[in-house]
Amino acid sequence: SNTTIKALDLKGNNLRTMGAEALGKLLRQNKSIRSLTLEWNSLGMWEEGFSFFCQGLRANNFLQHLDLRNNQINHQGAGELAMALTQNTSLQELDLRWNNIGLLGGRALLNCLQSNKTLKKLELAGNNVPGDILRAVGKYNVCTVVNHLTPFPAQHLGDIGHLLLQKRANPLSLPFSIAFLQCPMSPMSAARVSQLQEALDEQYSIMNSLKTKLQMTEAALALSEQRVHSLGELLHAMKQEQNSVADCHFRELQQQKQEGADREGKLMHDLSAASEKNLLLRNQVDELERKCKVQQDQLFQVKQDLTNATAELKLRAVEAEERLEMEKRRFKQSLEDMESLRVKEVDRMTQHMEASERSMHNRIQRLEAIRISLEEELSQVKAAALTERGQAEEELVKVRSQARLEEQQRIEHLEEKLRLMTESRDEAQNCCLKQKEMVAEAQAKAKQLTLYADGLRRRLDELQQDLDSKEEEKVTELNKVKVELQEQIGHLEAERAAQDGLREKIAALERQLRALSSNHREALLDKEGEISLLLEKLRMKEAEISRVREEETQRASFLQSAIMSYVQGSCLGTHSSRK
Repeated sequence: SNTTIKALDLKGNNLRTMGAEALGKLLRQNKSIRSLTLEWNSLGMWEEGFSFFCQGLRANNFLQHLDLRNNQINHQGAGELAMALTQNTSLQELDLRWNNIGLLGGRALLNCLQSNKTLKKLELAGNNVPGDILRAVGKYNVCTVVNHLTPFPAQHLGDIGHLLLQKRANPLSLPFSIAFLQCPMSPMSAARVSQLQEALDEQYSIMNSLKTKLQMTEAALALSEQRVHSLGELLHAMKQEQNSVADCHFRELQQQKQEGADREGKLMHDLSAASEKNLLLRNQVDELERKCKVQQDQLFQVKQDLTNATAELKLRAVEAEERLEMEKRRFKQSLEDMESLRVKEVDRMTQHMEASERSMHNRIQRLEAIRISLEEELSQVKAAALTERGQAEEELVKVRSQARLEEQQRIEHLEEKLRLMTESRDEAQNCCLKQKEMVAEAQAKAKQLTLYADGLRRRLDELQQDLDSKEEEKVTELNKVKVELQEQIGHLEAERAAQDGLREKIAALERQLRALSSNHREALLDKEGEISLLLEKLRMKEAEISRVREEETQRASFLQSAIMSYVQGSCLGTHSSRK
């Protein structure tokens, strides 16, 4: 949404996929930026992000200058750029030097120029694009290489000698050009001077390319050192995190051991309390059983007394009947003798019998009342015994339910602990997965660095080939102008010495690259060793967690079996089963 910034320079910022996508969104929306510099960012390595960037460039109609030098853009990226340029109507300058566009990318850019009429300047140096494609690009009035030679007067040959001397004194500081001389001269001297001008321009372009490539290698070396430093910091952070995780796991194990000991002590205390309660209840039940047994003995004694009394009454009734029969017989035998006294005797006997019957009836009523009172007392004793037994059974049920609730609470507590332990194990596994992902990212970065080093080696080989070809061309040109340009020979020798120095620098850079690659390999080996140690520690943790879990389950099963065996073996269990 900014409307004031006209030029944005983001070179050398190591932009990646997210950065390329953000720049694509910027180009879709922003209407004020006219110049965008993205040199040294390696955007071409991230194909998806660079495709999104090209889509934003296609939708933008305000950007005029775009610098994409040294971004490792290949022929696919060049194809994306060509598709964007077919619809872009504002871009006038595009710098694609020192990428890897090649033949296919050059053809794609050439085809897009048929529909694009706004692009005025296209830089393609250092992309391995063939010369015929560059010449075909020039037909569309697009400036690719600027080499304008103008004639100059013969009287200024002294100025040319002065410039040659100055060039020999400092070959890297003077941008040699004699196009400012505008007077006519002879055709022969003009041809020679044009040859001299071309040779000097070519040497100057070679020196500039070597300087830029040296700067590229130095920047790449600095970037690789920065990445090595970042990898070292990342490794140190991972070591610290690993130590913190190990300490945390050790503290958790100590805490779990302490909690297990406390839980075991609590369970032993609860078991002892439950055993004491069971002893008290068993004593109460024994006392109630003794009371019931005494009452049963009393009831049995009362029943036995009642049976004895009924048997005695029956015996007395039989004896009375026998006596009555004997008296009747005696009365019948003495009836004849004592007729006069029979009535009296009969009356007396009847009265006596009635009196005896009334006394016997009264005695039977008394015995029945005694029996009824004894039965009432027996029923009261039975009711009291039943109420006491019901109370005892209710207390026993309450105690059993309370023991079941306590056991269920302990089991739930143990299950909660197991769940917490599984969650801690899952967290440890997540930490290990994160560390694996970080290691994978570090390996990917190392692979990118190796690919980048291989690209640098290939570019160094190309530079060496270019240097060899240029040296051959210099030898041929020196054979042609050996007589006329003796001072130029000294200049070429100085340039050769400079090139030797560049070769030495290139060799030193190669050695540094080898050292960096060896350091990267050592860092990767150290990282893999640390990963193996972390995996071993994780396996040990999992084994210890499984062992603790098995111990907890064994303790719970032992406690449950002990409680069940105690309840089944006690008198409460036998009484309840008998009931």
